[in-house]
Amino acid sequence: MIRFSEAVLPGHPDKFCDLVADAIVQEATRVDRDAYAQVEVSIWSDQMWISGGVATSVPFERALSEIVTGAGRSIGLDGSNWIDASRYRIHSALCLETRDPVPWSHHVNDQCVITGWAGYDAKVAFLPPEHFLALALRDALFNSCRAGQISGHGPDGKVLVRLREENGCFEVEHILVTLQQKDGAPFLPFVAAVGEVVCEAYSRLQTSDERWTAPFENIELLINPNGPLIQAGSDGDNGQTGRKLVADYYGPRIPIGGGALFGKHWTHIDRIGARAGRRAAIEAVKSGAQECLLRIAYAPGIDSPLDVVTEMIGRGTAPKPSSFAHSSLRDSLLPEDVYRPLAHL
Repeated sequence: MIRFSEAVLPGHPDKFCDLVADAIVQEATRVDRDAYAQVEVSIWSDQMWISGGVATSVPFERALSEIVTGAGRSIGLDGSNWIDASRYRIHSALCLETRDPVPWSHHVNDQCVITGWAGYDAKVAFLPPEHFLALALRDALFNSCRAGQISGHGPDGKVLVRLREENGCFEVEHILVTLQQKDGAPFLPFVAAVGEVVCEAYSRLQTSDERWTAPFENIELLINPNGPLIQAGSDGDNGQTGRKLVADYYGPRIPIGGGALFGKHWTHIDRIGARAGRRAAIEAVKSGAQECLLRIAYAPGIDSPLDVVTEMIGRGTAPKPSSFAHSSLRDSLLPEDVYRPLAHL
């Protein structure tokens, strides 16, 4: 069976919009755990547009420009490689209200369909192996851009993988990397260094899991097949919150419900429900299922789901529908649990 997946580095304009939106949401949660926040961000060139609504019981302590700059600095958008987050011209239509947010954040305030999935085992973080691989290579490249062999390059980029799953093994056949290059750096040495980072990351996976059977020299590796990518980030493409949902969830093989994750407060049903679905699916796999897919539907103003459908391959323990009541989720999860990427256990 042929499997594909893709992961996106944090400096990609879409993911930077997610990062900024979440930085605003998490600032709201920091000053008020019960905060309500729905934030959208878009960027093009040096222009940034922010919209949505935020309600906290006490005023924000940081200006939007400070939050945007801090988010950019955290991933290396400091002007050393093309984009300087402090130079964005911010156009804000964000409604920042100081008032009690509980009437909005302590109940299901939106309708949605949520999916939660888990499969395989902990060695691939209960993810489809192709998505686990794409994320592992993405993380290796980003970490190396920040403080490794390719320091100073990035942080815009993407990784696409193709593998063959047969007889319980994952034979990688293609890896495609597109990565922002530092202006003035020679292209071929850059490509060679990126190849070494990918090789080392893949070798670490092989050391920890014998199912990654393909020798690295047998994998077709493509790096920046379009040539040097220098004018990157929002100078190379526009960005928008919520445009990388497939990568944010489980990769293209697993269906998604449709709700975006980033830019929403932790008790928003799209977000807390997605974390709860992921948690329950992992528990089902740990109890014996090979795979578990949960579909959960919510209606505004109703604490319990309209329905919870559990599809399992193999025998595992199905979750109780009552465990997905919004009030129960608020008691059993913490903001830091919900704000973690779904891929993290």
